[in-house]
Amino acid sequence: MNWMALSRIVRIVSRITLLLSLAILYGCSDGGEAKVVDLSETIPVERPGEQPPPSDALQVAVASMISPKETFANYRRVLHYIGNRVGKDIELIQRKTYVEINELLGKGEIDLAFTCSGPYALGKEEYDLQLLAAPQVHGSHFYHSYLIVKADSSHQSIEDLRGRVFAFTDPDSNTGKLVPTYWLMQMGERPETFFGEIIYTYSHDNSILAVSRGLVDGAAVHGLIWEYYQSKNPTFTSRTRIIKKSEPYGIPPLVTSSYLSADLRERLGDVLFSMHTDPEGQEVLKELMIDRFVLPRDEWYESIRQMKQAIIARQ
Repeated sequence: MNWMALSRIVRIVSRITLLLSLAILYGCSDGGEAKVVDLSETIPVERPGEQPPPSDALQVAVASMISPKETFANYRRVLHYIGNRVGKDIELIQRKTYVEINELLGKGEIDLAFTCSGPYALGKEEYDLQLLAAPQVHGSHFYHSYLIVKADSSHQSIEDLRGRVFAFTDPDSNTGKLVPTYWLMQMGERPETFFGEIIYTYSHDNSILAVSRGLVDGAAVHGLIWEYYQSKNPTFTSRTRIIKKSEPYGIPPLVTSSYLSADLRERLGDVLFSMHTDPEGQEVLKELMIDRFVLPRDEWYESIRQMKQAIIARQ
């Protein structure tokens, strides 16, 4: 066997090992103990293009910014709160990618979604996404992308990651894909040729875990999610180090389908915008490290569209 063939086999085996390790991260704690997540409050949803069964419940999606078990744990109370206040049962919908959520919103098969800034900014026109609310965190409705590496690594800049293994979150993520791609474009580089290997983790917490355990050399993650874990449970974030922060972008919003009735949309807005004035609502928001929900503006997300256009123009 020649050297090139052997090298190819080693790279394939390494990639399989990496992907298997990331799969384990979805359901394992730091000590490796598997956690069983009770998804009894969720229902299966048909794939886009198929007709879902009729339901009077509010169909709510949480995009894959964090892994399924963390999404369920973090959003269960806020969804329960919203459902109680509008007088509707909540059916939690989860999909692996942002585009799947957008497609379901566009067809009216999801009513409300906690989405990411990139899928909203770039999918607004195609899927007729309607801004409803946005969280305010530490007095701001903006956030950053963090470029992280393992704490004990020697990497000090994105240039140091040339030829290394890098983790993106989702192909349509702003902080987890678009921003680092834009950084490389400014350097005259492309991810496919700059990095030695690229993998997708499909959640920011999985990217943090992958870096902390040395499965990848670097990753770009949602700054607020990194800060959330750094505050609540720094087991993994403490093993990473931030080497670059992006400019501020409009914070990930809550959006509704254009098929949602005006009455229900108004009721949802009333609940969200008054949540911080209610003792129970304050407690739920505090858990998520959110000050309050505010009325968002589409122009908050214009810089994301401009980044995407600049990347396309250089291709």
